[in-house]
Amino acid sequence: MSGEVVVVWCLFALQAAATLFAYSRLPPGAFYNVDEAGDLAGGLGRTLVLFNYPIALGAIAVAAVVGGPRALVTVAIVLCALTAVPGVVDQGDLDARWINSLPAAGVAIALALTAAAARHGIVFARRARGDRLRLALAATLLVLALPWLAANAGYFFPGDVFMGEERPATRDPALAAVHLGFHHGLGGVLLALTALALSRLPTTRALAAYLSLMLAYGLANAFEDGWNEQLWKRGTVDAKVPGVLRPELSWGWLAIGTGAALVYALWFRPGRQR
Repeated sequence: MSGEVVVVWCLFALQAAATLFAYSRLPPGAFYNVDEAGDLAGGLGRTLVLFNYPIALGAIAVAAVVGGPRALVTVAIVLCALTAVPGVVDQGDLDARWINSLPAAGVAIALALTAAAARHGIVFARRARGDRLRLALAATLLVLALPWLAANAGYFFPGDVFMGEERPATRDPALAAVHLGFHHGLGGVLLALTALALSRLPTTRALAAYLSLMLAYGLANAFEDGWNEQLWKRGTVDAKVPGVLRPELSWGWLAIGTGAALVYALWFRPGRQR
């Protein structure tokens, strides 16, 4: 099994642990659109929703990469894909519901498939086309994600480089510029890093296309969240970037589709990785 898959699971685990810690420790009023927090049950519930978005979207690619019994791989992918069904994850109500257990079960199956594959050893790909670009993109994303990483653990990022706990005078003055808890921009970073890691491996055309879409989607959500928090809320720009969390007929999704096509054709397409 590839070491890149292990790295991806470590990223998933770190975000889940930070989410559990924050939502178990702080009251519901500290977070965005949750009514249950401040104890272990609340923390576990919000972590369950995290397994739906963004982790289930990444676990689809992981299940396809590690393989195993075809029936189990298919079940894992189908269950994880349920997170894209409208209403499974409600941005306006992020408390756990029974339906959230289904994508989470898909993630669990993908993890079991990974554990089975790991029995045969773990190795990293030696070299892949575009590794320098991968490293540059990953480093940039991690730097930009610093305020989100702190917020996901339940803390405001210190200093004046990023807007952390400041309350914008004219833009959403009721909330800190970077509210505590999970941010979809951080979800975008996680999905982009997942795509960058798994694209180092030999893939099918379908998987390469999915990873290309995942990278474009992750970058778009990170850009939108970062732009609105760090520029629009400062008053530096007047234009607010519209959200692109769910597929729709919009300029944002046209950009995501175009970007995914370019990533596939110029970078991730099988035969171009090496």
